[in-house]
Amino acid sequence: MRTIRIGHRLLIKGELSKPYLIAEAGVNHEGSVEKAKLMIEQAAQAGADAIKFQTYKAEKLASRFSPAYWDTSKEPIRTQYELFKKHDQFGRNEFVTLAEYAHSCGIDFLSTPFDFEAVDLLEDLVPAYKVASADITNYPLLRYIASKGKPILLSTGASTISEIYQALDVITEEGNDQVAVLHCVLNYPTSVENANLGMIWHMSRVFPDYVVGYSDHTTPEFSTDILLISWLLGAQVIEKHFTFDKSLPGNDHYHAFDEADFRAFQNRLEFALSVMGNFKKGYLPEEEASRLNARRSLVAARAIKKGKRLRRQDIAIKRPGTGIPPLLLEYVVGAEALRDIKEDEVIGFDAIRFASPKGRGSEYVG
Repeated sequence: MRTIRIGHRLLIKGELSKPYLIAEAGVNHEGSVEKAKLMIEQAAQAGADAIKFQTYKAEKLASRFSPAYWDTSKEPIRTQYELFKKHDQFGRNEFVTLAEYAHSCGIDFLSTPFDFEAVDLLEDLVPAYKVASADITNYPLLRYIASKGKPILLSTGASTISEIYQALDVITEEGNDQVAVLHCVLNYPTSVENANLGMIWHMSRVFPDYVVGYSDHTTPEFSTDILLISWLLGAQVIEKHFTFDKSLPGNDHYHAFDEADFRAFQNRLEFALSVMGNFKKGYLPEEEASRLNARRSLVAARAIKKGKRLRRQDIAIKRPGTGIPPLLLEYVVGAEALRDIKEDEVIGFDAIRFASPKGRGSEYVG
C-alpha cells in the first residue's frame, strides 16, 4: 500500500484510522498576526493535526480584471484582485512567526503557495505543500513544488480525471510520488446537493497508489455529517475552512468551522471509531453466555426409554445450546438412548450411542 507522511502523521492507503485534519485558516486572520495566532491556538485545542494559511501577493495571482466567482451576497467584492489584495499583507517574517507558534502549540504549520517566490518562502517552514484546485493545470508551479521533494496535497476541484492524471504525471516526472489527491468542489459555498462525496470513493479506485482526501466548502450546519461521510468513503486527509468568528461578514468566515464545530466533529469521529471496533470478525467474551444459551440444541420431543432408537419425531430443536447442536441432527436420528431421557430434556452426548453409518437414514424420515 502507498504511504505518505505529513508532518507527524503517517497515512497508509486504505487504512480506516483517524484522518489528518487540516484547519484551513486561509486569510481569515484578516491581516492580523494576533488573530492568526488565536486561530492556531483554537485549532490545536480542538484537535486538528494542522493549520493552513495561504501565501501570495495579489499582483502575482490575479489580473485587476479577474471577476468574482463566489457568492457576492456573502462577499460583495467584485474582482479577485481586490479580494486578494485585501489580505496579502503577510510576508516572510509573519509566516516564520506563525510557523514557530504552531510548533509550540503542537500542530503542523501548512500554507498554500500561489507562486514561485511563495514556494521558496515556505520551504523551511512547512512539512508539505498544498496545491489549490485552480492550479492543477499550472504545470510550471506544479513542477517547481514537486522539485522540492516534499509531500503534496493536491486539491482537484473543478477538474476531470484526465486533468488529475496529467497533474500527477507532471509531479512524478520530478521524482516526487508523495501525493494525496483531495476531492473538492470549487464553489463558495458548496451546496449540500453538490458535495458529491461519492467522487471520493471513485478517486480511491481510479488512483489506487495515492492517499485520497477531501477539502470541504459546505456551510457548517451540514459539514459535521458531510466530513464524517467523507471519511467513511475513504478520505484520509480532511480540510475544512476555519475561523475564530463565523458571524463575521465576507471572505471565508461564512462557510468555516469555528473551534466548537471542530470539537463537535472530533467527537463524532471518536464515536464512529469506537463503534467500529475490530475489523476482524469474531465473537466477543461478552457474547459467550449468548452463544451458550441463545443457540439451540437437540431436545427430547417426548419421553424416550433407555435402549430405544431415536426417530426424527422424538427430537425437537430448542434453546439452550448446551446439548448436541442441530448440525448433528442426521447423526442423532437412529442413535440408541443409553438411559431414560425425559420429555423436553436437552440431549447430551452422554445420553446416546450414535448409530453406524448403515443404520442411519430410514429412521430420519419415519
